[in-house]
Amino acid sequence: MNLISSHVSIAAHGRNVVNCLQFNADWMITGSDDCNINVYDTPTTKLHATLRGHRGGVWALEFIRKTLVSGSTDSTIRVWDIEKGECTHVFSGHASTIRCLRILQPVMTGTDASGKPTLEPSYPIIVTGSRDCSVRVWRLPDLQQDAPECLATDHSEAENSPFFLRALLGHTGCVRDISGHGNLLISGSYDSFVNVWQIDTGKCVFRLAGHQAKVYSVAIDSKRARCISGSMDHSVKVWGLDSGSCLYTLEGHTSLVGLVALYENILVSASADSTLRVWDADSGQCLHELAGHIGAIVCFRHNDKIVISGGDDAIKLWDVQTGNFIKDLVSDLNRVWQVKFDDHQCVAAVQKGSFTFLEILHLDHYPSLAELSVT
Repeated sequence: MNLISSHVSIAAHGRNVVNCLQFNADWMITGSDDCNINVYDTPTTKLHATLRGHRGGVWALEFIRKTLVSGSTDSTIRVWDIEKGECTHVFSGHASTIRCLRILQPVMTGTDASGKPTLEPSYPIIVTGSRDCSVRVWRLPDLQQDAPECLATDHSEAENSPFFLRALLGHTGCVRDISGHGNLLISGSYDSFVNVWQIDTGKCVFRLAGHQAKVYSVAIDSKRARCISGSMDHSVKVWGLDSGSCLYTLEGHTSLVGLVALYENILVSASADSTLRVWDADSGQCLHELAGHIGAIVCFRHNDKIVISGGDDAIKLWDVQTGNFIKDLVSDLNRVWQVKFDDHQCVAAVQKGSFTFLEILHLDHYPSLAELSVT
């Protein structure tokens, strides 16, 4: 069986690094060190627009429907109308690089006394984490109803914005990653702590201590009332959100754990030791070690069937159930910056020679892993 039904390679941001990538059935969107955001039409792969306005590299972005939010080394957050290719709002207030951001949508977290569903947050919000050690919360503008707003960079004026909700203060190092669900937000910092926040009040519920070095990645596990963190101390920790205690310390990596991600019952961690590890999310048992990359793992994505990972050498495909290596999806690369996939395609930002490209691979047959010959 031919796993890849088609493979398209398109030029992206010249010689610049792609720091962030998101895509769906309509749009592929990349943010780069060149200060620009490229929007591609997913069905045709044609460039729809280049969004200009940031005065520093774009380090984080997310979008829902036609609303895009981006964060930059220029310390601002910008909101864009994707279809029009226009910036509608600029939010100031952070004093340094926006290192991470999330758009959190309302989810049902329970019912009230009358049996009516409780939604948290009450409306879509933007959460941003910065090198200034703070987390800030904003209401996501409604492009149909809210008037455009461009704020001055003065901090006092920024806090008068009708979209600014609150600042979450407590970290003493760069906020490297955030993850949220409902009214809970998890932040991981270079101060070695993982903080658990109530979004609506800004209260820090737990300050999780135990890592011995910088925290690089966090993930919330709302199903089990847990969160997960990966650190420069080579470990992955699993914390209980009810008690604030460390439930498991997952050991085995021999270098920085830069990435952790959860999908249903499968937890995956990726390290600078050039391996990924697959863990049982319930027990913390290590199921598989995925070894084969040369150099640090810089990106990966997984579901209950596969892991796709990127290192400096190649984009590799693994069977998450068996831990078997299946094949290199793309090889002979200088760098892999980002990789994402959905049910039908994989999109990766890579460097070939001196230039950056998007590699778009249609993987229409990957659910039938039993039919593949495993390398």
